[in-house]
Amino acid sequence: MTAISFDSTPPPFGASVRSRRRQMRMTLQEVCAAASISPGYLSQIERDQAIPTLTTLSRIAAALGVSLDFFISRPEPTACISRVDEREQFSVGGSDILYERLGAGFAGHELSSFITTVPSGYRSETVTHEGEETLFMLSGRLILSLEGEDMELGPGDSAHYRATRPHGWANPGAEAARILWTGTIDLFGRPTVAAREHEATQAGG
Repeated sequence: MTAISFDSTPPPFGASVRSRRRQMRMTLQEVCAAASISPGYLSQIERDQAIPTLTTLSRIAAALGVSLDFFISRPEPTACISRVDEREQFSVGGSDILYERLGAGFAGHELSSFITTVPSGYRSETVTHEGEETLFMLSGRLILSLEGEDMELGPGDSAHYRATRPHGWANPGAEAARILWTGTIDLFGRPTVAAREHEATQAGG
């Protein structure tokens, strides 16, 4: 009889904790205050030199605005695939923009990716946020405004910029524009109360 072995070694997630903390622009002390742990212990966790209990990890996850699964989930290998006939289009808050999510939600992911359909005549507000964005034009035309400079993009054109630079989109054409958007911000993540309070504090400061 062939023996079956089980890998009981917990997956390393220190880098994911550190990456998420930096994405949230939180210091060790801020996370520790919210999670009721010491900075030295969190530093050990981030370097995979200490393994927290699920309760402690849950408090860290809450402080960082994610669920526990963000750090410990192990999706099936096929979860990385997005099938063209299975993706749903959706909009947000009554907006005319349509989104198709391409990216997977595995533990510690940093990239989000969507096919975005921007209707004719649409103009966004100017925004800034942490991270980077990449646009690749699939069809139609788009005006990318970056730090007040307007640049027209057509099929096959692309743009890559730090999202801390003021930016916005407009579609002046007669047809909808389809864009492959990839960025290091989860557009439709659901932050916890702790994360929302932190973001409000950052905005107020």
